[in-house]
Amino acid sequence: QVQLSESGGGLVQTGGSLGLSCAASGRTQSTYTMGWFRQAPGKEREFVAAIRSRGGHTYYADSVKGRFTISSDKTKNTVSLQMNSLKPEDTAVYYCARKESSVIVSAIQLLRMYDYWGQGTQVTVSS
Repeated sequence: QVQLSESGGGLVQTGGSLGLSCAASGRTQSTYTMGWFRQAPGKEREFVAAIRSRGGHTYYADSVKGRFTISSDKTKNTVSLQMNSLKPEDTAVYYCARKESSVIVSAIQLLRMYDYWGQGTQVTVSS
């Protein structure tokens, strides 16, 4: 089993920045895919960004490309999401997710590809 613990989030004004962090513990592997998803009230959970440990390749939803940056620290087994130029539509509960293997690129946005999930952290962007 793998446990994910998120931190960060909070309240910020439009145009501001926030950082999220997710630490993995337990029976982790050196090859993995970690992602961030979000869920706004009344909406389905959606893909935000992901990173694969092999090669460090990153992937983003079109809605956050150029504003959000995902990164990982293999030594600490953490993944971070730096969110800049935040908009009210970014308001949601953000979830960290992990798969103990490399998810194929064509499926990296799919929730069902990830085995482990964090508890979620609230991000609120005020207008």
